[in-house]
Amino acid sequence: MLRRFSTVYGASPSQLLVVSGAFALTAYAVLLLVPNPSATRMLVWFLAAVVLHDLVLFPVYAAADRLLRLGTGALRRGEDPGPVNYVRLPVLGSGLLLLVFLPGIIRQGEFTYHAATGQTQQPFLGRWLLLTAVMFAVSGLCYLIRTLRGRRAGTSRGGR
Repeated sequence: MLRRFSTVYGASPSQLLVVSGAFALTAYAVLLLVPNPSATRMLVWFLAAVVLHDLVLFPVYAAADRLLRLGTGALRRGEDPGPVNYVRLPVLGSGLLLLVFLPGIIRQGEFTYHAATGQTQQPFLGRWLLLTAVMFAVSGLCYLIRTLRGRRAGTSRGGR
């Protein structure tokens, strides 16, 4: 019966339970915010973000990922895009950090930030660039270790 459910639904029953719980939590949060006059602005902002992501950003990063996979030859060979994953992760981390810290990086609300913290927003860009460089360096190091281990394992197997 579970197999039939999974075939019809397309995923396991536990996935349906988690998604239903997420929708219930979202509905509860929306009900708490409805009396708030800024709820309408929040809803408009959310819908604009969904449209921006689905119609603009998703096609852009899907095309970039396709080009990356074509560049490494993973699509032509039909194999797992191993090296691509070592680029995807730091790009994702860098993009998310940029999204979170963009107001500080472009110094939006500089006066308010200074009044609240007594600090300037000057280091935001440098720190984001440093974190991005560290993520790419760690990812590159992990890929190098993986490649060297694979070569060593291939050499030891071939030598037997």
